[in-house]
Amino acid sequence: MGVVGIIGAGRVGAGLALALTRAGREVRLISRRPVRVPASLFLKVAPDGPDAEWVSGLEVLFLAVPDDRIHPVAQQLWGTKSIGPGQTVLHCSGVLGQEALSALVPTRAALGSLHPLQTISDPEVAPERFKGAWAAVEGSPAAMEAAEDIARSLGMKPFRITAKQKILYHAGAVFASNYLVVVEAIAQRLLRHAGLSDEEAWAALSPLVRGTITNLLAADPRGALTGPVVRGDTDTILRHLGALTIDDARLYQMLGRAALELARKGGMDDKTAQKVADALATDLPRVLQPPE
Repeated sequence: MGVVGIIGAGRVGAGLALALTRAGREVRLISRRPVRVPASLFLKVAPDGPDAEWVSGLEVLFLAVPDDRIHPVAQQLWGTKSIGPGQTVLHCSGVLGQEALSALVPTRAALGSLHPLQTISDPEVAPERFKGAWAAVEGSPAAMEAAEDIARSLGMKPFRITAKQKILYHAGAVFASNYLVVVEAIAQRLLRHAGLSDEEAWAALSPLVRGTITNLLAADPRGALTGPVVRGDTDTILRHLGALTIDDARLYQMLGRAALELARKGGMDDKTAQKVADALATDLPRVLQPPE
């Protein structure tokens, strides 16, 4: 197996380097600024970008940099004149396709992307987090084959996707991960307004969150849905809307309509569904205070 190079030592780049090292691959990691990584990794600080000596000999090169840096880094790589046929260059963006590497098309290297469908807040946990995670691969046939081999070596399940499909795929990932965190932060804030401290609010919510995730993993979103919408409890919905700020109430309405769609798919009758829809459509200024 050839050497894998990684440009970018952020959470994804350093996590990928750790996982590949533990999988038996030789890894070279490069960063534009000093970062803390395990001593077992070869780290080069290169403020001017990768040079020909560093790039030469790599079988696969990952660009684990922010999306807006992928094209400039690809241009820098083109300037080194060290990328050529037989090499594979992959970026890790969940949104962009191989077009972000267009500067390297004349090199005839295999170009594509590999995006782990997993959240990495700490590089040290990446090797375990990757195991069992799915990974979107996209690009030329040779690039996708190389990406699939690497994904499987890390315990991931690769699946192929087109560049046009990536934006919806990534938006789905944001809802599943990032916005889940945001919704929990809102819940924590509401409990704080109900009289608990931040620490108490999260301690109180944590068992509920764990139970919800357990239900989700045991079934699917439709089967795990509970609460006033699926119960058709319109009085509670109106009381919630009356107690919330305008912004929170609008978010509640939008999420409630999405919950109603799930409830309909779960068998809610049309009469109850219409009552819930009407409650969720209530003009907010009319429910600034909870009903008596």
